[in-house]
Amino acid sequence: MTATQDVATTQDVAMRVAPEYARTWLLRAATRPPEAEARQRADAVVLDLEDGVPAAHKDAARVTAARWFAAGGCAWVRINAVDTPHWRADIAAVGTWQGVQGVMLAKSESGEHVARTRNALGDRLPVIALIESALGVEEAVRIAQVPGVFRLAFGTGDYRRDTGTAATDLAMAYPRSRLVIASRIATLPGPIDGPTLDPDHDVVRARTRTAIELGMTGKLTLDETQAPVINQAASPSTAEVTRARRLLRSFEDRGGDVADGSELPALGRSRRVCELADAYGLG
Repeated sequence: MTATQDVATTQDVAMRVAPEYARTWLLRAATRPPEAEARQRADAVVLDLEDGVPAAHKDAARVTAARWFAAGGCAWVRINAVDTPHWRADIAAVGTWQGVQGVMLAKSESGEHVARTRNALGDRLPVIALIESALGVEEAVRIAQVPGVFRLAFGTGDYRRDTGTAATDLAMAYPRSRLVIASRIATLPGPIDGPTLDPDHDVVRARTRTAIELGMTGKLTLDETQAPVINQAASPSTAEVTRARRLLRSFEDRGGDVADGSELPALGRSRRVCELADAYGLG
């Protein structure tokens, strides 16, 4: 199989799950774009021009990414922060590549950062605002409400470095919840959690479930072998889908009558479970 055929296969797979429902976001340095097999495991790919590429290799990374997109590649692109010398070069490059689904803006700390990026791209590409600091978390609502913001994402490593926060579920619950609330206020899909670097898939599964319980709906990963684990943990189970469909059928059989207000949360949850089941092709 040629490189062009390999990329084309990747592009076909990218159409399986819409990005608003994407669970696993595979973050790969632009110097080594993912092969088809890796891409088939994840719902979305993000080519990284930021932390995954040393400063001395930024230009080379853009050249490699340009060739990958020219061969038919399809992915999101993480670009450098607005206040870095690399942001403008990233913008200029991304604007010429076909197949770019959108950009992930590193270290988003204000609505103005996102608005500048959207404007520089001609308001034509959606932006995932990557929140990676205390200031970004506190500004999350305003960031989420900027036109063109598609989803929020949580840069857990840089957030911990900025705040001195531990990696425990308790310590990370507040910033995760802030991003969930901001996303809801702005009527965005649920936010994307940061990566789990522990190679133990049981740890990945547990941390994914914790994020989902808090209201997040996706997760970044640097390792494509984590993708099936994340996808399973972020999806409703067969039993949940069965119960949800049964409840909705019962509701419809009653003519859509609600016995009392206590039924409304269960109905809302059941509709959401069925929506996700349809998006992920679950029974």
